[in-house]
Amino acid sequence: MKARGPVTDKGPERLSEILSQLFTTRGWGRRQARLHLEQAWAEAVGLDHAKHTRVSGMRRTVLEVEVDNAVLLQELAHYHKRRLLQELRGKLAGTTLTDLRFRAGTWEK
Repeated sequence: MKARGPVTDKGPERLSEILSQLFTTRGWGRRQARLHLEQAWAEAVGLDHAKHTRVSGMRRTVLEVEVDNAVLLQELAHYHKRRLLQELRGKLAGTTLTDLRFRAGTWEK
């Protein structure tokens, strides 16, 4: 009887390896990291301001946030940035965060 494909002596794969491959191929790890980032931002900035902001992404070590209100953008950038950075660093242990960048943005709510 002929074998159907290459024969390996590895034996069965570990479940942790299979799940790791599945998470990688489906992009679930990135989605989970993004949700964690958004949740940390919402907790740090507070519910009132979270309604008017949106995490647009993380570039290298800089968190980029869109703000739908020019006055709030200035307030966050000039008066709350240091506090927000400190809080986010505490909530995002293991993530290097060196700066916050705010920019004007609009989106449907």
